[in-house]
Amino acid sequence: MPVPITPDELAAVKKLVDSLAAAYATRVVGQRALWWSLLAGLLADGHVLIESVPGLAKTTAARTLATLCGGTFSRIQCTPDLLPSDIVGTQVFNAARATFHTEIGPVNANFVLVDEINRANTKTQAAMLESMQERQITLAGQVHHLPKPFIVFATQNPIEQEGTYELPEAQLDRFLLKEVITYPAPAEELVIMEQAGGPLGRLDPVTSPDGIVQLQQLAQRVHVDRAVRDYVVRLVDATRNAARVAGPLGRYVEYGASPRASLAFQAAGRAVALLSGRDHMLPDDVKYLRYLVLRHRLILTYEAVADAIAPETVIDALFAATPAP
Repeated sequence: MPVPITPDELAAVKKLVDSLAAAYATRVVGQRALWWSLLAGLLADGHVLIESVPGLAKTTAARTLATLCGGTFSRIQCTPDLLPSDIVGTQVFNAARATFHTEIGPVNANFVLVDEINRANTKTQAAMLESMQERQITLAGQVHHLPKPFIVFATQNPIEQEGTYELPEAQLDRFLLKEVITYPAPAEELVIMEQAGGPLGRLDPVTSPDGIVQLQQLAQRVHVDRAVRDYVVRLVDATRNAARVAGPLGRYVEYGASPRASLAFQAAGRAVALLSGRDHMLPDDVKYLRYLVLRHRLILTYEAVADAIAPETVIDALFAATPAP
């Protein structure tokens, strides 16, 4: 049984999170939901898929978080001709010595931003699977473990479909959370304009990779009551029986979520609870995470697309039909 979290540990987490948030705000205006999703994914040791139109500071947010955590950062710009070796690395021949040596690719970093992942071809997308799931890569028969922490932030643009490859369900399921961000408010955009081109102060690390690993271990000690787990299981099971549970909207669900959704609710819920200064997870944490965990795991029918039914609409119906403890 996990050791209970002490008040001193909660106070230390709050101090660190406040420092991270204050430093983050010096680089990114607004985007509060994105900040919480990135931080929750980091503490839950999971990957985050971010969907938005271009120009909404996704790269800036990921790079800023990496700097504040003292970790290494790499950015992979996906294109249709990107090769798996461009991500994981390859064997390079040294003609002078007639030998091969291994050069590991940009995936070997604490924070990896895979920009416009749906522009990469399917073979290259598959190259990310081992690193995301196993936290390792294999080159020439040798296994290379990736650094800790290791988190992938992948972005995709929903408005351009030409030259893109839709992510398969198997890879979507490997993202702990999916965040969808929208345009900033007019007041926030005014601040962005005022700050554009101005001098930026020095951004120093607030913590270290080892500190993040300790936070991840602390999040695993957050208490999850049996009643909350039962609530999660009933919700995920409802996605598999949507026609019976969600009424007319249920017919739009072709396939429900896998057990990875239940695990994602628990892992991310623990992280959200810790970020909120609590040593226990609440049903409200599950409700807060409902879109982040389920929007990319529900497979809707073609009829849903034709009728412009968003996954969030179906998710709300499922939650409304499933009583909380």
